[in-house]
Amino acid sequence: MSSERVLVVGAGIVGAAIARVLARAGREVVVLDRGATAGGTSSGGEGNILVSDKGPGAELRLTQRSLVAWDRVRQELRDELPAGFPDLELDHKGGLVVATTDAGAKGLREFAETQRAAGIVAEEVDRARAFELEPDLTRDFTAAVFYPQDAQIQPVVATEALLAAARRHGAEVRQGVEVTGGVHTGGRLTGVHTTAGTLGADAVVVASGPWSAEVASRLGVVLPVRPRRGTVLVTSRMPYRIRRKVYDADYVGAVGSGSADLQTSSVVESTAAGTVLIGSSRERRGFDDRIEARVVAELAAKALLLFPFLADAQVMRAYGGFRPFVPDHLPIIGPDPRLPGLWHATGHEGAGIGLSLATGDLIGELFAGDRPENEFGLDRPGLAAALDGRGAEGER
Repeated sequence: MSSERVLVVGAGIVGAAIARVLARAGREVVVLDRGATAGGTSSGGEGNILVSDKGPGAELRLTQRSLVAWDRVRQELRDELPAGFPDLELDHKGGLVVATTDAGAKGLREFAETQRAAGIVAEEVDRARAFELEPDLTRDFTAAVFYPQDAQIQPVVATEALLAAARRHGAEVRQGVEVTGGVHTGGRLTGVHTTAGTLGADAVVVASGPWSAEVASRLGVVLPVRPRRGTVLVTSRMPYRIRRKVYDADYVGAVGSGSADLQTSSVVESTAAGTVLIGSSRERRGFDDRIEARVVAELAAKALLLFPFLADAQVMRAYGGFRPFVPDHLPIIGPDPRLPGLWHATGHEGAGIGLSLATGDLIGELFAGDRPENEFGLDRPGLAAALDGRGAEGER
């Protein structure tokens, strides 16, 4: 057990997962957030835990680890939380990826083949099986691949559950406290200045999602994390007709693109509350949070390509959020080699909900010295251009 004091900056799901892991290991943990817990990106997501949108590589391996972790932690939380705490709504409902063009079908099949080689279950299904999985799916598709490992969780409940468990293990959570600067001693970060006073620490973990670059700057370093805007439509409640997460094959390309321009693709799924969520958009335009008609119109139109019956659905509201974008599309996890005492856990873009537990476990291993290699370190070659100022093209 360790008596280290760790400040975690950010009370979203990634910060919550880290706080729980470190508190369980006996560290003194204080979570700081300038707003409310789960009040940023974690409250604006769909709760996805997806393997279907990730090609072979480091992020997919982290996702595979997370899938195992979510089932384990769900069981652990039953002992750590009081009776009556809301259920996490962890649903292994699977995902169905659909192509509506010949070119899309070819790309989808090739992508699925690479995933199978990495251990992912990716089942190409015929028309009969596709309609068994989704009876109301469009008849105009050219290929479909079913990913039974895809899952979904209620992100706000999951965040609050992890924070509650961290508190039970001794962590403190302070809302409405903003980090304004760093305390440096002998070239090391030894604490932070905040709107509520100065706090000393043995380590500071920045887990502030798309706001991580701002926090890191205040602590004295440059971090290549930028906000990437997304918008989701929510229908009014309706009979349960969409059984899984269903999206068109263009979604994978949008996720992997680094373009700052608006990109939309069809992503449709039901919720436990009876609504239907319709996404997905990606655009880098800073922290501009306006809901725009052009984006809403594109999302609605593309959803109809997958589920024509939605033409009669009523959109109850639209909401947006900011994903933490990193130029090489990998999260930044681990110590900052430029400033001892500073750690990062950010840049998960749209995968932060699913990857939170594996991120927390990885941080815990790195703190304990149990992980000699780290694929997500800040010193990786893919970030060299961004760190020396050559990776800012397309920012607005």
